Order: sequence, then structure tokens, then C-alpha cells
Amino acid sequence: MRRERDSMGEVEIPDGALWGAQTERAVENFPISGLKFGRRFIAALALVKRSSALVNVELGHLDAGLGDAIVKACDEIIEGKWDDQFPVDVFQTGSGTSTNMNANEVVANCAIQILGGEIGSRSPVHPNDHVNMSQSSNDVIPTVIHVAAVTCLRKDLVPALEGLAGALEDKARAFDDVVKIGRTHLMDATPIRVGQVFGGYAAQARKGVERAGRAAEAMRELPLGGTAVGTGVNAPRGFAGRAIAHINEASGGGFVEAANHVEANAARDGIVEASGEIRTIAVSLARIADDVRWLGSGPRSGLGELRLPAVQPGSSIMPGKVNPVMAEALIMVAAQVVGHDTTVALGGLGGHFELNTMMPVMAYDLLNSIEWLAGAVRAFTDRCVRGIEVDRERCARDVEMSLEIATALAPVIGYDGAAEISEEAHRTGRTVREVALERDVLPADELDALLDPRRATEPAE
Repeated sequence: MRRERDSMGEVEIPDGALWGAQTERAVENFPISGLKFGRRFIAALALVKRSSALVNVELGHLDAGLGDAIVKACDEIIEGKWDDQFPVDVFQTGSGTSTNMNANEVVANCAIQILGGEIGSRSPVHPNDHVNMSQSSNDVIPTVIHVAAVTCLRKDLVPALEGLAGALEDKARAFDDVVKIGRTHLMDATPIRVGQVFGGYAAQARKGVERAGRAAEAMRELPLGGTAVGTGVNAPRGFAGRAIAHINEASGGGFVEAANHVEANAARDGIVEASGEIRTIAVSLARIADDVRWLGSGPRSGLGELRLPAVQPGSSIMPGKVNPVMAEALIMVAAQVVGHDTTVALGGLGGHFELNTMMPVMAYDLLNSIEWLAGAVRAFTDRCVRGIEVDRERCARDVEMSLEIATALAPVIGYDGAAEISEEAHRTGRTVREVALERDVLPADELDALLDPRRATEPAE
């Protein structure tokens, strides 16, 4: 162990740890969940520190040699070299000050090493005076949330959704000649082509991409430069714009300085809005996955219109059983995202006066929602959707036996007449076609044309 001092006195720190006294106090204060911030968040935090150091040097407030060491230290963190040096629990001070100071101390000690100094000496690089120069936890942490979440959306979730949409569109084309029975209220409805069904799923996935774009747009403004309460105290004029330019250069994020820094420091509305879009994507994906598992149910006593890839045995007691596990996994992730969104919304209520004090949990839940959805979508696409097949014979048989095919007769013989045919077919176990032929309601060729399943899947001419 080594001993370090902060404003509250001395603290013992594990020898070799790159964090300092304030991080150690947080580790001791918050042994709560074991949950830590992930790669995207840590990299974004280091990027903000790196960009700030570059601007502080440019503006003449930070020695160039110290700034260069800070930048190199941040680069190492961005590359993932020091992830194990961020031990602070997610459930901590509501501003995220513990995590901000964790970063300041790790960057400072890395820079001190680069310059040949002694870890923990706070010289020649000081965590507050140099690494945190022109910043406050109150503007750094929300900035990091925005940068990390937008990066995750663009690099993880959007590509996953685009991949799913493409796979569904492939199936829509492949299955477009197959007519199946439609269902509303879980009951038989008029026919629909399997290709149309998958086209609808693909459209949902494409809308998910649009919603992810809106989520990113909601977090485009960065609070950096507002420092403690949004007034910019201790930050030089022009600092925010210059730092954000460096962030954009490194991330391609297209971020802009907040139009009003008081609002940007105090309110987390952009995160709440973004989380709502992610929740909507999750609900949409769950609907697709749930439909797929129902349509693939069976194989002999379910709907059985689709054949899903068998990816693993489904039971420890029932030999040969195979379950729709990829759909189930996606649905579970979607449910978790809905829970995360509730926490984020409640977190938005945690803003009082000039600061929100639920930022760490909002960050953790938002980022996990995006990352977990992306992972679940990729798995569902690759291990389920791409391998789906359709049971053509079963679809054709069910359409022929359907009672709602009588809908096609209504414009010609009237609703009541068509209903009588449908009811008799149901009562006698025969098809609508058989009853209609027996009643001689229309010539056989006209009846065949009206009851053509494909015709029922398109608007009337």
C-alpha cells in the first residue's frame, strides 16, 4: 500500500494502482453493486480529457509538455490499456464526480509515469489543476454520456438494425409467392403473403434506424464549457467550441456546443428523449421476435408456418425438443431496455436547480440498453432470421381451410350471403369454396377467380 493525501486527509491506496485518494474513498464508500462503466464510457471520458488538454495548451493555460503527456495518457486509456483502473461503482455520487476524479487521477498518474515521475506525487501533473483544467464533473459527465451513447448508436445499434432489415428484406423477396392466412385478434383473418409479413418486419427495423438517428440527434448538444452551474466559471472563452471540435475530429460525432449552458448542465432531457427512442426500438423488435416464435411454433401442434433454425437442444428432459431461443433472448433484452428507460425517466426527475444528481445510473442504463440491443439484434439476425424457412404446404392448406376467405365474396353476393356461407362451412367442417359451389351462388370459374388466395392479398382493381 501507499499513502496519499487529499483535502480530507490521508488515504491508503493499493501499491501500483493508478488511481488516487478520491477514487479510493469512492471505492470504500460505494461497495454496492459491483457494476462498473464499460469501454464506450471510459473511452469517451478519456476523449473529453484529451480534447480539453489540447485546448488548454492552445489557449496558453497549460504547459505544452504537460499537455502532451496528458494527451498520451488519454490515448492509452482510449485504446483500452487501463480499463482495470476504473473501479468506482455505478451507484455513487449523483453528479459522477467520483468517476470524473477517477479519470483525472488515472490520467495524471499515467502522465507522471510518461514524464518519469513518481505515481501518487501529483507532480508534475496534478489531477485537478491540470487534467481537470477548465472543467467540472457537472459538465464533463453529461458530455461523456452524450459522446459515448452517440458513438454506441452509430457504431453498434444502427449497423445491427440495418443488418436485420436487410435479412428481413431478403426473406420478404424469397417468400413473396407464398400466401398464408392473416390473423387479427389472434383469430383467422384474410390472406396475406409471407413476403408482405416479412416486408412489414423489415419496415419496422428500418424505422428503428430512423429512431436511433433521432436518439443521436437528441444528444448532439454537449454541455462542456458550462463547468459547475452552467456559467462557465474557470473556463476560458472559446474553450467549449474548440474542445468540441477536437471531440468531433476524433469521433466524427457532429457534436455542437450547447445553446444554453444552464439548461445543458441542469437538465438531462436529451438523455430521457434518447432513451425513449431506444425503448420504442426495443418494443418494435420484441414484436418481430414474438411473431417469429409464434409462427414457428410446433412443430406439429403449433402454427408451424415458419421453420426456425435449430441452434441448440431445448430441454433437459424432452429428447428432440428445440426452442425459439434466439427470439426469446431478444425479447428478454427488450424487456430489460423498457426497465432501463423507466430508470432513465426517473433519473430525469432527479434534476434540481442547477444539477441533475442521477447521472451515473442514467449513463449506465442508457449505454447498456444500446449495447445489449445491438448484441441481441446481431445474434437474432445471424442465428435465426437468416436461416428461416417457410412451410409452403401448411400455409396453402390453412388458407384453403380458412373461413375468412369468404370476405372476397362479399362485394359480389353481399356481406350477409358471404357470412352464411362462412358459418355453414364452419359448422360442417367444409371449405368456403365447397359450400359456395353447392349453393351455386356464382359460376365455378368466377368463384375460383374470387377465391384465388393471391388476389386476396392485393387491393381490388
